[in-house]
Amino acid sequence: MNDWFETKKAAQLVAFFCSKQGGEIDVLKLVKLVYLADRAFMAECGYPITNDKHVSMPHGPANSITLNLIDGNIEDEDWDDLVSDREGHKIALHRELTDDDSDEFSDAEINCLENVWAEFGHMTKYEIRDWTHENCPEWEDPNGSSTPIPSSRILHFLGVENAEHQALRIEANREFQSTLNSLNSDLAY
Repeated sequence: MNDWFETKKAAQLVAFFCSKQGGEIDVLKLVKLVYLADRAFMAECGYPITNDKHVSMPHGPANSITLNLIDGNIEDEDWDDLVSDREGHKIALHRELTDDDSDEFSDAEINCLENVWAEFGHMTKYEIRDWTHENCPEWEDPNGSSTPIPSSRILHFLGVENAEHQALRIEANREFQSTLNSLNSDLAY
């Protein structure tokens, strides 16, 4: 897995939406909510919450690594602590959440998640998918495949000033996180 990716934070994000849905949520709806949370935070603060990369998929935009975790293609203990393995088209909480299970989030990120849930949580999986097709112009139908959505493209369509410059800052943050995680890993030995 990419060492700049924050798996624990992604797990907490997924757990947040599972909890809001009553402990279990449809995968398609979840994937859209996760993407919309990243997108909303990019609009507000210029950065994605998860530090994930984004892709166009047939059912709309998605967070690439988070989707692989949801699909069970990546194993991680932080993920497994909060989220159960995918069962068909659903994903569920592995256990009841505590206050510590949102410790990776800033107050601004929690506020953003609450706002995304308030706006989209009532929608069905197909309603939210259709909404992203119609309202996320950065998404382009990949015709059965997947294609990257550069951060600069998302930021541009969100109307963020200096979208290219901000996208470079996002990449620099990923590089910094990668270096920091590498140093922490070296110190652990």
